[in-house]
Amino acid sequence: MILEKRFLGLFFILFFAVAWFVIFTPAHLFANDSSKVITEQKINKETHKLDAEEAKHELGRELPLWTVIPFIGILLSIAIFPLVAPHFWHHHFPKVSLAWALIFALPFLAVYKLIAFESILDIYLIDYIPFIILLWGLFTIAGGIYLKGTMRGTPPVNLLLILIGTLLASWIGTTGAAMVMIRPLIRANKHRKHKVHLVVFFIFLVANIGGSLTPLGDPPLFLGFLHGVDFFWTLNLVPEMSFVAAILLIVLFLFDSYYYRLDKHAIPPDETKEPIKLEGAFNFVFLLGVILGVIFSGVVRIGNITVLGVPMTIQNIIRDFWIILMGLLSLKFTKKEIREGNEFDWFPIKEVAYLFAGIFMTIIPALAILQAGEHGAMAGLIRAVKEPWHYFWITGSLSSFLDNAPTYLTFFNSALGKLGLTEDQIRAAFAAGTASAQFPEFIRYLTAISIGAVFMGANTYIGNAPNFMVKSIAEESGVAMPSFFGYMFKFSIPILIPTFILVTLVFLR
Repeated sequence: MILEKRFLGLFFILFFAVAWFVIFTPAHLFANDSSKVITEQKINKETHKLDAEEAKHELGRELPLWTVIPFIGILLSIAIFPLVAPHFWHHHFPKVSLAWALIFALPFLAVYKLIAFESILDIYLIDYIPFIILLWGLFTIAGGIYLKGTMRGTPPVNLLLILIGTLLASWIGTTGAAMVMIRPLIRANKHRKHKVHLVVFFIFLVANIGGSLTPLGDPPLFLGFLHGVDFFWTLNLVPEMSFVAAILLIVLFLFDSYYYRLDKHAIPPDETKEPIKLEGAFNFVFLLGVILGVIFSGVVRIGNITVLGVPMTIQNIIRDFWIILMGLLSLKFTKKEIREGNEFDWFPIKEVAYLFAGIFMTIIPALAILQAGEHGAMAGLIRAVKEPWHYFWITGSLSSFLDNAPTYLTFFNSALGKLGLTEDQIRAAFAAGTASAQFPEFIRYLTAISIGAVFMGANTYIGNAPNFMVKSIAEESGVAMPSFFGYMFKFSIPILIPTFILVTLVFLR
């Protein structure tokens, strides 16, 4: 308790120091150089002709690297608070998230005014709200699917459950597969003492790597599909995905066999066996509805409307209301007993919503700088990317902490520019079925970018949408999940990084 109080005291001193630095930094120092900021260059109250994309591009050129400090701050809070001040964190994490968001937002608004306001609205209306709606819909629907019966978590059973989830991920999305499969896995191992490794490998395989074979699997691949990559091209990633999945499944089986021998004495003798029965199976119809809604938003073009100055596509708005409808129908038609059997609780989705509200605010400068490419504060890093394995590691490393969709798109465009190609050329080549023959070098880059964005989302809890949801559901079920850094240093770095080095040597050199 004394340690917790000391830590909180130190945190608040550092917090207010950062707040003072960011808020009272002179406006001309907030920009990346001493030139006038966007608000002085391109906008006044009488005229405003700068469109959203141009504004973001210019913003990324001006913002200095230190504007990502609040983003680093919220990540460190997620990593450290649950370890050293768990009681405080459990009751106050929404306030911590809000505080970091305000530390960035207030000076950002003061300096960039309308441009900042539009950037904030843009990330919440275009990214955060659809992100939470999709997670809420899948979480709600999956909570109504109950695999009932006696299922003992032996190594073969656990391997089979995670393998099924991995195969499902490319077809119902990593989030959909994770929400459907995590509860059966936890229930099957409820009597075991050592089960953290199962949830971690579940995150590795079901919540990330399994989603690499179709655009439905993970947002970056869907974004590639929207920018001209053929829907079925990602099936060419089967060798890389199978290679990584095979290594991880073997390691999982070895880990689980070892821990199962340790746990055997604590597992109660066989109870009266209850046959396996799937209840709430009609929720798969609602799950399919969500998937069709996502596909609809990607392939249908209805038009645009402006909401609070932010251009939004009508099909995306229809998709979001459709997903909400699917979730509400699941709530109405699923029996209360099914959700109780699943130990369904709203806390995991609330935790994700609160924390990611702060993350999405503080991530604005990082994404803007990244999207500025060679004209932003990360110019040296962008210019250093030349070989396919460079694209794999830089796309993957940034996707571990940032939104992997814009990271994918940044390096997708970087690869096009490096080869002097246009998106229309690539789209036409894929449509004709000649992309690999016409542009083999681009296909090598695209392969590296795709597997980097998808595979390395498993490196951290925030690397992909379902990671944190799975962690929260597991903790609500009594699994003592590792901290943010604990996950990285105990599992992802010693297990995933060597695997990705092998991927580099086998496929990308």
